[in-house]
Amino acid sequence: MPSEEVAKPGQASPPAPQKQPPREIELKLAVSPEALEILRGSELVARHARNRGLTRRLDAVYYDTPDRLLDRNGLALRVRRSGKRHVQTVKRSGSGDPLARDEWEVALPDGSLDLALLPLAEIGEPLAGLSSGQLAPVFATRVRRRLRRLDFAGALIEIAFDEGAIEAGENSLPVSEIELELKEGEAAALYELGLALLDIAPLRLETRSKSARGYGLAFSRPPRAVKAKPIEIGAHDNADAAIAAILGGIHGQLLGNLAPVALRSGPESVHQMRVSLRRLRSALSVLKGEVASPALVPIAQEAKRFGQVLGPARNWDVFITQTVPDIEAAGLDDAGLAVLRTAAEPFQAASYAAVQDCLGDPRTSRFLLSLGALIQRRGWRNGLASETMAVLAGPAADFAARALARVHRKALKGGRGFGRLDAGARHELRLALKKLRYTAEFFLPLFDGAPARKYLARLARLQEALGLANDAATTQHLLAELRGGTAGAELHFAAGAVHGWQCRQAVEAGRELKVRWRKFEGATPFWS
Repeated sequence: MPSEEVAKPGQASPPAPQKQPPREIELKLAVSPEALEILRGSELVARHARNRGLTRRLDAVYYDTPDRLLDRNGLALRVRRSGKRHVQTVKRSGSGDPLARDEWEVALPDGSLDLALLPLAEIGEPLAGLSSGQLAPVFATRVRRRLRRLDFAGALIEIAFDEGAIEAGENSLPVSEIELELKEGEAAALYELGLALLDIAPLRLETRSKSARGYGLAFSRPPRAVKAKPIEIGAHDNADAAIAAILGGIHGQLLGNLAPVALRSGPESVHQMRVSLRRLRSALSVLKGEVASPALVPIAQEAKRFGQVLGPARNWDVFITQTVPDIEAAGLDDAGLAVLRTAAEPFQAASYAAVQDCLGDPRTSRFLLSLGALIQRRGWRNGLASETMAVLAGPAADFAARALARVHRKALKGGRGFGRLDAGARHELRLALKKLRYTAEFFLPLFDGAPARKYLARLARLQEALGLANDAATTQHLLAELRGGTAGAELHFAAGAVHGWQCRQAVEAGRELKVRWRKFEGATPFWS
């Protein structure tokens, strides 16, 4: 038996291990009512079912303070009735895993909210500091749930077919979805079951919980864009663990922006979705240099396709919300640039329609589910030679240093003879620098902070200067599209004014650009 750690006289007792809160691991899939019935009655479900299933009527009321204190802290509190049984539940998001939430449940003698029955010390603030009287109903859900338990891919999964509505005052939102909850086994099985269901009927990943949709409905609040979070890796990790952390973080950002993009929450959501796809492609490129796994090839191809669909929407967003207003504010407010915004709006609408079609395409759902399964199973290991497996078992810091050195060399090679590079070569250099920056950010926790921050600052300033030239090239392409329609003299005049302004900017930026390149070229790699 392992010996227990006992404090010696005069020493403090060793800290007690922290109790992990109970956790729910669940994948939600949005489907049409017709597809819900097809999937419920499918041979796949019947073949893997452990039981005949049951049907429940679930009515729930969600509570919060008038200023939404619980919601603002990532908590959802509900009282759910099923028949004569009442259950009080608290869920907490923000674990970093897109499938996982902390969950506490207690039975209630009746339908009355009673916070005292919850393990408040374990849940913590702000709930621990509230009384039941400070909370009021915010919205309700009314769902007919049909449940079965499946043995699938070595896991026990509870599959729930939900139909109903979310109600907030006079407003309501239909619910038609499948919930896959992991009871035993590995989370990869949830993604794999999702892929199997997708072979039968169309479905989309539903990344928002019912509570998130309820708050959005009650307060007319669209979901927010999700930015990249720092990757959680440390010196003790091997390369395999670092890869899993990097891809997992990217996947979380990608899934987090699905709802904001689908609901057109604003230009930032499309931007962050594109960022997540670029980060994914950069990570896969880095991985390919060390571990040429065939399992990564289709993932990279789909990430590229998805990003290309988002490109026009992002370009028109920037043109309408940034380029034209910035030029007006800088001194061309009398050039009649408003005509450009008006002319661009149909193009913007068409690009967003293409994005919506892409989100609804089963190919996109397959890509997102396949990426999740690959990360959970660490599928990049499949089919690798023993020497490559040894690379994965090596220290993450060594892996990072090799990857960073390789991407850094490529960027320096692309910038040779910087002053003589044409527009195409500078564009390729900008892409190489972007990949370098993402790679540096992935592995940042493994290195000393100050040198890394100095290096990244120089890199960011160089990227910013190169980006001005790229923005001008993109703007000229968009102006050409606007001129391609029936364009009057006012539009041609405004387009010419924008072109002239950006040419002047490019000349001014060109002088600074050479200085920034020299500073970057002379920067000491922080991983050396």
